[in-house]
Amino acid sequence: MGDLAKIFKAYDVRGVVPDELDEQTAEAVGAAFVEVTGARSAVVAHDMRESSVPLSAAFVRGARSRGADVVHAGLGSTDLLYYASGSLGLPGVMFTASHNPARYNGMKMCRAGAVPIGGDSGLAEIRDRAAELVGSTAPPTGSLIEKDLLQGYADHLRTLVDLSGVRPLKVVADAGNGMGGHTVPAVFAGLPIELVPLYFELDGSFPNHEANPLEPANLLDLQRAVRETGADIGLAFDGDADRCWVIDERGESVSPSAVTALVAVRELGKYPGATIIHNLITSAGVPEIVREHGGAPVRTRVGHSFIKAEMARTGAVFGGEHSAHYYFRDFWYADSGMLAAMHVLAALGEQDRPLSELIGAYARYHASGEINSTVADQDAALQRVRREFGPRGTVDELDGLTVTGSGWWFNLRASNTEPLLRLNAEAADESKMTAIRDEVLAMVRGVSV
Repeated sequence: MGDLAKIFKAYDVRGVVPDELDEQTAEAVGAAFVEVTGARSAVVAHDMRESSVPLSAAFVRGARSRGADVVHAGLGSTDLLYYASGSLGLPGVMFTASHNPARYNGMKMCRAGAVPIGGDSGLAEIRDRAAELVGSTAPPTGSLIEKDLLQGYADHLRTLVDLSGVRPLKVVADAGNGMGGHTVPAVFAGLPIELVPLYFELDGSFPNHEANPLEPANLLDLQRAVRETGADIGLAFDGDADRCWVIDERGESVSPSAVTALVAVRELGKYPGATIIHNLITSAGVPEIVREHGGAPVRTRVGHSFIKAEMARTGAVFGGEHSAHYYFRDFWYADSGMLAAMHVLAALGEQDRPLSELIGAYARYHASGEINSTVADQDAALQRVRREFGPRGTVDELDGLTVTGSGWWFNLRASNTEPLLRLNAEAADESKMTAIRDEVLAMVRGVSV
């Protein structure tokens, strides 16, 4: 039996297999999921990890034992599961541990219409009920239907972003042996795209590199391939392919903030005056550009639950995060790295400039990126920085400590799970950004400046 208290997180379930998450636990979670949500039917999909097939099968047994009919979509990306939940009108569960190492697995759960289930919206109740049900089995009374949804998913995305008329593009895509290897060929089939695949073989042991594009080391192969093949763009997907990182034709990383601004402008062209969500550590250029194009920017805390809740509250058409998660009202308010990539491809292919020139209009400031520091007493460090920097600018505490000065800002916030403080700094001038970054880090880490 797994340790439910340990594997149920704020937004999903995740743990080491089989020590923390095993089939008995998955079966109990399946039964609890049906009881807590009241689902009469549900849809399930899984990634390419070796443990995903037996764990998802166990979950299905548990769900069917409580009378629920289950549509099993088999292999899929997380955004394919969201498509299934939205298009079928069913609650859903995706078996994946995203970018985590091979020994991990987990579950992302949603209600019908891809509405997320988190700690304060049913996940805690599912955990508690599953703990009561572990070890108890009952025969399945609900039906099981196996349904391949890949083509429907690909067709749906192509209705949201039309790439049929773009100029021919050479695209290198690095799936990291994750689910992008399954979904990218289906989405790009028949389009004017010459696809150069990297690590499309589905392999949950991740033999080439971790499927985590936020780590620069995991982008090196893609950057090299873009330069060597003369490609127009590179795309890197994480393990469950719900995040996408963009590389320009020079092999340089494109900031997710610049992608957020680009997609926001495109969505505002479709929905004039609409609301756009951005979290508080995206570039200051994002709200500026949104306003310049007639939109209404709304700032949120870091975390997908805050983004999705604020999108639903405001009716926002799009939301973007620094972590390369992108959310779309037209996609049931859910995130899809593939859909964001298609917007970038459309913007690139509708004009003749290279990506580096196109994206330059959306990258206005110099950013530090997120820098982590191990700190035993997070509160003391935060107060130290607040006392020093508070008089220099405007302070807000929406999420951690944000100080905004003339032409610069930084945010310092604590990790929810580790003894870490995370710093993001930005300025119009690179030397100013560097100076602010280094001064804050020195205070956080207790070294003299």
